[in-house]
Amino acid sequence: MSRVDRRSLRFRLLAWLGGVSLVVVGVTWLLHGILLNNLARDFLGSRLQQEAEHVLHHFPQGHLSPSLWLDATGPAAQVFHHIYVLRLNNEVTTSHPLWLAPLAPLLDGEDETLVEVAWQGRQLLLYRKEFTLEERNGVLLIGEDFAPVAAGLVKLHWWVGGIAGVLLLLLIVLNLVAVNRGLRPLSRLQQQLVELQLGGRKRLHLDMPAELDELVEQLNRILDSQDQRLKRSREAVANLSHALKTPLSAVTQVLRGSRPIDDQRRGKMLLRLEDIQAQLEAELRRSRIAGPYTGQQTLIRHEAEQLIEMFSALYPDKCFRFEAVPDADTRLNIERQDFQEMLGIALDNAGKWAVQQVRCHLILEAVLTVTIEDDGPGVPQDDIAWLGRRGMRLDEGRPGHGLGLSILRQLVTHYEGELRFGVSDAGGLAVTITLPGGQPG
Repeated sequence: MSRVDRRSLRFRLLAWLGGVSLVVVGVTWLLHGILLNNLARDFLGSRLQQEAEHVLHHFPQGHLSPSLWLDATGPAAQVFHHIYVLRLNNEVTTSHPLWLAPLAPLLDGEDETLVEVAWQGRQLLLYRKEFTLEERNGVLLIGEDFAPVAAGLVKLHWWVGGIAGVLLLLLIVLNLVAVNRGLRPLSRLQQQLVELQLGGRKRLHLDMPAELDELVEQLNRILDSQDQRLKRSREAVANLSHALKTPLSAVTQVLRGSRPIDDQRRGKMLLRLEDIQAQLEAELRRSRIAGPYTGQQTLIRHEAEQLIEMFSALYPDKCFRFEAVPDADTRLNIERQDFQEMLGIALDNAGKWAVQQVRCHLILEAVLTVTIEDDGPGVPQDDIAWLGRRGMRLDEGRPGHGLGLSILRQLVTHYEGELRFGVSDAGGLAVTITLPGGQPG
């Protein structure tokens, strides 16, 4: 027999629902017994009170004398079959002499009291009433044997308990059916996850309850992110293979040749090797792109301030100005290294071209907008459209291989953002990055 997994959702739901059902049915059954007993007691007490009022109503009218009323063979006892104890001043009479001893102490007590008296295995429900008759003070006790009624109530209570037990079993069965039907979407989800693992599908497609919509959507986002990473890795390998094949062959051919390597040929080889190094560096940077679905958040102002400080030391002759609207503790759903890479590429490019000043401005409203401007020579309007294209360099006189802005564009695209190039107020290049970023954390 298989062991029950106490960590399973099915076991926990059934345990909780079964426990709650047991408590509810048990408490209801106990309350039924208490309320049923109180109801019967109040009903008999009300009847005894009405009978006492009836007796006291007939005494002054002379219809029946007290002694005749209390006589066990009299008409009253024949009709009502109750126990009567009457005291007028110090004279005590009773319809059942055997009950006089246990009932006598109740003649002195509170008026209009309903009490229970147990004696010799019998249970008597007794009503006490004080009255005045012909200027004599009197006390009337009227009682009825409550034992048969209590026995009937106990029998009825256990019958109700049996019915409640059957209903409890039915409720447990219905809970089992409801839980099994409610967990069917999770079984289908598990089946599709197995298909994903075996390569039978690429995404999850389920008609799920509303509570699981976000889970399925998040899983699909993770799957898409993994697929994009796989594509980037394959593209990186293909790009490196294509880009390195020619320069490596050229360098290998020179090294294998018998011609001496003069300064001119050494310079060409060095350029080839630098190109190889730049390609490797660019593809490694692309492979580090995490994407927006990593579940990580970044303190954008803190990271921007650190990058500004780093590039101020890297370009000591340039003045880096930083303006930020977000608070210091504002977090956005952007992976930290991705944000550093985006802002770092733009700042590095501005630092290379600026004459004196670089300005970085962060604004967070519905989206995050980062603007980096420099006062360099700028880019002609006709050439702005070429910026960010892979391997495109507009000035061969400056260091670089034209890969940074293409990586920036790829990063912004992964985050479903927008990258724009324009002319700054100082005449240089203005780079504007707009990112959705999610809700501030």
